[in-house]
Amino acid sequence: MASISLEFFPPKTTDQQAQFQRSLPKFMAMQPEYVSVTFGAGGSTLSYTPETVKKLMAEGVATAPHLSCMGGTREEIAALLDIYQALGCRRVVALRGDLPSGMARAGDLRYASELVAFIRSYSGEHFRIEVGCYPEVHPQAEDARADLRHFKAKIDAGANGAITQYFFNADGYFRFVEEVRGLGLEVPIVPGIMPISNFNQLRRFSEQCGAEIPRWIVRRMQAYGDDAESIRNLGADVVASLCRRLLEGGAPGLHIYTLNRAKATRAIIDRLD
Repeated sequence: MASISLEFFPPKTTDQQAQFQRSLPKFMAMQPEYVSVTFGAGGSTLSYTPETVKKLMAEGVATAPHLSCMGGTREEIAALLDIYQALGCRRVVALRGDLPSGMARAGDLRYASELVAFIRSYSGEHFRIEVGCYPEVHPQAEDARADLRHFKAKIDAGANGAITQYFFNADGYFRFVEEVRGLGLEVPIVPGIMPISNFNQLRRFSEQCGAEIPRWIVRRMQAYGDDAESIRNLGADVVASLCRRLLEGGAPGLHIYTLNRAKATRAIIDRLD
């Protein structure tokens, strides 16, 4: 099987931290190539992310912190890069991020391409830099061609690879990769995978990020009503089938958005095995 990577969010509360520690051995049993830890701009997880990264690295887990340029100064971003380099991190995920509610200032850097360029100028080649991309087009992009230009700018600025927003249409991914290759870019584009455990939550996420849920999935999920177990089983079958097709079509790996839930992620891995 191709390599997988896992995404976590930094637990904040005592209960979240305890639950995460209980789940971590289950995640590590999946043998991820690395894990990433998300970052909230504007201080919402300014301390939680480095703390989580420190704990994971201390346990020997290769960890890629997320960095966002929203709401941050160059000095703050440089300080985080220093922390992560000192901890031994060799990979970061550079994202524009969303401006937090109530924050009027975007920060010193406006776009992910500027963040990538800053990381390269500050840290040289120390970090492998992953960036985001949208096979179904970024919801704020003017159009698909503009979205491709923005993606190319991130690669030209020094990014090594990309992780996609999650999707449920494999054809959209393959088409996007084909268009990227047409621009002369050969960087690996790893599909982002979202397990389906709480379908109502997934619909809310998808409306916010522009990920399309095919009608046939929606209708089958609706047929189960409040039967959570049937929803989880169908979700695992659907997502595992998507993963299988992506890997057979040449995807270089899978990046799973775990939402810190080991059970839903494990269900997909088991079906792939």
